[in-house]
Amino acid sequence: MLAGRLESTMANRDKKLTNLRGWSFELLSHVCARVGADCWLYLAVAAYFAIGVVLLATYGHAEIASYALYFDQWTYLFLFLMPLMAAIFDYAWILLRFEGKRSLAARRTFSPHRLAHLLSGMLLLMALMVFQGTFTSIKNLLPIIRGGFLYDEGLAKIDALLSFGPDPWKIPPSIAGHAAIVKIVDWNYSVLWFVVCFGALFYVATSPRARSVRVRYVCMFMFVWVVCGNIFAGIFISAGPVFYSAATGDSQRFAELANFLASPDGPTTASMFQHYLWSLHEHGSSGLGSGISAFPSVHVGLIALNAFFAAEVSRRLGIIAFGYTAFVIASSVYLGWHYAIDGYASLLIVGSGHFALKTLMDRESRSVSDTRQVSAATA
Repeated sequence: MLAGRLESTMANRDKKLTNLRGWSFELLSHVCARVGADCWLYLAVAAYFAIGVVLLATYGHAEIASYALYFDQWTYLFLFLMPLMAAIFDYAWILLRFEGKRSLAARRTFSPHRLAHLLSGMLLLMALMVFQGTFTSIKNLLPIIRGGFLYDEGLAKIDALLSFGPDPWKIPPSIAGHAAIVKIVDWNYSVLWFVVCFGALFYVATSPRARSVRVRYVCMFMFVWVVCGNIFAGIFISAGPVFYSAATGDSQRFAELANFLASPDGPTTASMFQHYLWSLHEHGSSGLGSGISAFPSVHVGLIALNAFFAAEVSRRLGIIAFGYTAFVIASSVYLGWHYAIDGYASLLIVGSGHFALKTLMDRESRSVSDTRQVSAATA
């Protein structure tokens, strides 16, 4: 009797070990497949990193390299906080939605296929940490390469022309000058924007539901930072209205804006971060999120990127997303970060890149599908 129970226990243990090995092997194979599918993204990050290192070495400013600055925040955000929130959400969804089939729902939710997307996405996000450090390093270098901020006067004139006379920053306060609205705008631009943009990045990188757009989305994410935040920012180097006086020597044009930003009823978060950025710039130092450039707006570019993808999901979601994008553009002007033209240019650049890449990848997908159909027909 005892021998029979022992034999049964050993058999069950062996079965569980076999199932665990099979589960682990399936998980590993799915992770390898996902990493392989992302290989071009890793190569793009490596190439960008190499370009950043060469530029820092060429201009002799290795001290403003920013590769280590994002480690603590980035790893906490993408290796702990967001995965934990995703797990809690999935578990809560199972408890609330699948009352009679929770065990089956849990197995599907935490299957090797699902976890492989999570793990491979987290690995990709760690590569993007290097990408982000490279972006900040190059952005810090741009005013040194160009010899200062050269285009603020021209951009301010274009802004006044487009708004038929007054500088655009004067328009939002006339509509929304209440202190509570100022705080909402400040919080939205400094906090909610971050949650939306980087929450969307985490979702697309780690969710199997987004696998059809994963590579294209991450390509466009990098496109916004590199093309808007490095290339065009370097060509049309500018500091923005809040730094107009320091960049051009003209302390009158945006004096009212400067007084508004410095007032107790002004946007305190924006004001603190603006002082932080200019202090780093003056001292030739790097810091988290450091570097100053106005045209075109990366803030607008990233939220516009999400709006274009949201419009692919549904028309209603697209309308909401582009409405929010318009709010971010107005906020960027209201808070003194950008000229209005910075946001308009970002919309144009990101929209052009989005549709060009979508067309190219759709054409490539159709070509592969046609090749497979021909091969199957002739087999």
